[in-house]
Amino acid sequence: MTGTVQGFDMGKDFRRFALIAGILLMVLGVIGVALPQFMTLITAAFAGWILLLAGFVMAYLTYQGFGGFGALRWLKPFVLVASGLLILVYPIAGAAALALVLAIYFMFDGFANAGMAFEMRPMRGWFWMLLNAVLSFALSLFIMAGWPDSSFWIVGIFVGVSLFFDGLALLMLRRLV
Repeated sequence: MTGTVQGFDMGKDFRRFALIAGILLMVLGVIGVALPQFMTLITAAFAGWILLLAGFVMAYLTYQGFGGFGALRWLKPFVLVASGLLILVYPIAGAAALALVLAIYFMFDGFANAGMAFEMRPMRGWFWMLLNAVLSFALSLFIMAGWPDSSFWIVGIFVGVSLFFDGLALLMLRRLV
């Protein structure tokens, strides 16, 4: 499964990249779990800057594509810029919003996984999909039970755990290439 693409040796170069990136992601993950409030603020700031940048890009495209300043065509850029600024100016409220979005995501993920599990039944492995659904529901309820008070640390822990396992996955993948 090795090859060369524009001077990039898929075997050697990927293994080196995966080692460096994997370790870096795992370290960031550990920092996120150890300092969840810090990781929450970093995550909220990142989301705020992304929304702000997206808003400016949409404003530019709206102006270039439509010209003028009609009200409805500017709604999306306005919402993106306003949302980004609100998160940057009020990062704790932004963290609460991110936690609520996570809770909603896990709730929908639980419904989707449960539906898939019952459709798969009696095939082998259907129970693991059902267990995944139960865990998603539990995470959603866990977030909602403490919301908004837990928002300042829950986002950081979830992002930290995710980064850690992303890094671990890269380290495991590098052994296969």
